[in-house]
Amino acid sequence: MENQQEGPVRRQSGSKRRRVRPVLIASVAGCAVLGGVLVLLPRERSAEPAAPSPGALAMEAVVSGVPAALPGLTELIEERRKTVRTRPQDATSWAVLGAAYVERGRRLADPAYYPRAEKALRTSLSVRPRRNTRALAGLAALSNARRDFPAARRWGEAALKLEPRRWTTYPLLIDAYTGLGEYKAAKRTLDRLTGLRSGPAVLARAAAVHRGRGRGEDAAASLADAAAGARAPAERAAYLERAGQLAFERGDLDVALRHFREAVRLDPDQWAARAGQGRTLAALGRTAEALNAYRAALAGQPCPQYALELGELYESLGMPEAARVRYGLLRERVWRAAAGGADEELVLGRFEADHGDPKAAVRRLRAEWKRQPGTEVADALGWALYRAGEPGEALRFARTATAPEPGGGVLDAASMYHRGMIEQQLKRYGAARRHLTQALRINPHFSPLHAPAARTATEALGEPPDEGVPEMDGGAG
Repeated sequence: MENQQEGPVRRQSGSKRRRVRPVLIASVAGCAVLGGVLVLLPRERSAEPAAPSPGALAMEAVVSGVPAALPGLTELIEERRKTVRTRPQDATSWAVLGAAYVERGRRLADPAYYPRAEKALRTSLSVRPRRNTRALAGLAALSNARRDFPAARRWGEAALKLEPRRWTTYPLLIDAYTGLGEYKAAKRTLDRLTGLRSGPAVLARAAAVHRGRGRGEDAAASLADAAAGARAPAERAAYLERAGQLAFERGDLDVALRHFREAVRLDPDQWAARAGQGRTLAALGRTAEALNAYRAALAGQPCPQYALELGELYESLGMPEAARVRYGLLRERVWRAAAGGADEELVLGRFEADHGDPKAAVRRLRAEWKRQPGTEVADALGWALYRAGEPGEALRFARTATAPEPGGGVLDAASMYHRGMIEQQLKRYGAARRHLTQALRINPHFSPLHAPAARTATEALGEPPDEGVPEMDGGAG
């Protein structure tokens, strides 16, 4: 039938061709005119492009290694779970699912997500054992979240070897090197990263390195630029929280509070910023507001560090029973973290040193120092040794924590206070006065418990002697 119909059409085509062409030309011309008219008409009725779904935004964030919003992570996880059920050989979906679990566990301080993340990421590797950079990077991110920095370095270096120009691997390695005390490697890695990529995520990572090297102004400038350039509210809120933390460390309480409040406004699930509000409000003497902010932070993100801070705030207010409740929560969360493969020995060691068994703190922190000798661990171990009655050895670790090299010299009031108190115990009065004064100069409200102790110790040391009068200092500096 088709062939029978084709014949007449072909016979007619020649006779109609001349008549059809002008009509076509006129039609095209008419469309061109109409198109020109449509271009000139106002676009009030044109449909706006649909906004990306929360899951799509979370997918973009997870793939790019930037903070993601919790509702988007929930949507992304459910979508990827459905995908791997129907396509169990989809290595990419398994890797994205694992990375989303890591981010959700980190945002909620819920280590129960970490075994799920590990299972998904290792499934991705079993499905695609060769050249699976995404899964290797996911395992590096998981290890950083668990504070297992040796494993993070191993996975990150394996991912980088496969794809040296994959920029999202570099921030993972910077975190791992910093946790291990390998500050020169962290700086080299940052230099390579900035040679490959620019943008908010890179600026935020540069800020962390600047802070670790004692360059607070550079860190603040980088974070300001990162927040200004962030595309999503959750990402911008995360950078503002870090800026608030930096401002608090410098004693700029009004600036810190402004950053924390804006972060919470942009992302109500930004629990770290709520804890930052609690810390800052306590320093400003607004105790009732501080307690409410800390309680909200712990309700949304029951992080052991927040429990320790809130417990110390209660203790400073003469409320020991309320403090004990928060310290109990701290122990519970540390136990849960261990069940999820996460390492919270650092915060537990800090707690034991001041509120529990200092000798147990020394044992824990010595093991932590052998595994990952960063400046935070050095500071905590030095303080635990001091509290356990071993100030001579304590000073060695306190010097490591506050020395300009190798880390560069974090201007941290708590570390300076620890060093000053250790030196006072050793009768190195000149050095003690210098470091205690520096602690209070950096941030006179660094802790509701320890800042008053620093002031008391400084007053007890008195004014430095007149020039030319020797002072017992033991040669310390």
